[in-house]
Amino acid sequence: MFDVISFIPRAVVQGIPLLLGSTGETLTEKSGNLNLGIPGIMYVGAISGVIGSFFYEQSTASGGFNPFTGILIPFVCCLIGSLLMGLLYCFLTVTLRANQNVTGLALTTFGVGFGNFFGGSLIKLSGSELPSIILSSTSYAFRSSLPVAEKLGVFGKLFLSYGFLAYLAVVIALVASYILKRTRLGLHLRAVGESPNTADAAGINVARHKYMATCIGAMIAGLGGLYYVMDYASGVWSNNAFGDRGWLAIALVIFTVWRPNIGVLASFLFGGLYIVHMYIPSGMNLAVKELYKMAPYVVTIIVLVLTSMRNKRENQPPASLGLPYFREER
Repeated sequence: MFDVISFIPRAVVQGIPLLLGSTGETLTEKSGNLNLGIPGIMYVGAISGVIGSFFYEQSTASGGFNPFTGILIPFVCCLIGSLLMGLLYCFLTVTLRANQNVTGLALTTFGVGFGNFFGGSLIKLSGSELPSIILSSTSYAFRSSLPVAEKLGVFGKLFLSYGFLAYLAVVIALVASYILKRTRLGLHLRAVGESPNTADAAGINVARHKYMATCIGAMIAGLGGLYYVMDYASGVWSNNAFGDRGWLAIALVIFTVWRPNIGVLASFLFGGLYIVHMYIPSGMNLAVKELYKMAPYVVTIIVLVLTSMRNKRENQPPASLGLPYFREER
């Protein structure tokens, strides 16, 4: 039997990193920057938080671990690491006008290597016999849910059993959607993404808006990596454990037609597709199980095909997406 009650919470937890990654990338793309470095940024955000958490737990090994400080340190470290990656991307693509596709792919390669190097170093420092480190105290603080969740039965399990980052991810997506559609800042950002020449002529600082959107987007995406380690993986860091979640987050941007509010439900859908093979009975037939594992990628391909066939302008990417802006040519 398909256990819906246990499936939905796991799908939500699986989808939160995708939601944070896609929200960050949506903000970035609305400014005209195509950041394919999101997987690397999520990796750097995660390892930055792990580094801060590791040394804090080491300093409080004899007692005195404070849950608030235990959350604050990796949270801030994650934001700083992700911000630096966003600044690096902007410096190369906005200031130096480097190719955005190449720069993004380079950031992904760099971010994964950066994470694996420092992750391996922390594993050696911890003296662990396994190729991983466990930050149990920090993970427990991140995963703590509302005390009343267990008392409310099915409702509590479906809606109140998550850590604070899950709710923060939904709030960030809804706020980002509101800003993009309802505020002057969002109008300026969309103008920069659609026609930087026109925006510049209207007195909008194109470079500043690109820097701002990309750096904020990078920090949001970095939180997706932190959530994966501290909540989904229960505080366990292992090199190369992220899989392809960063790439799915980028695909999710297209699936949601660049609307962060739609991304809330879409990310949970993708999260469910990612783990559906664990819930559908397949017996001993491993071939069938592998077919189920293909579900998120098949859906991604179908979505890309359908999106390319749409004729509505509002369902298309920003007109200047991926193109460098040369003010001298205006």
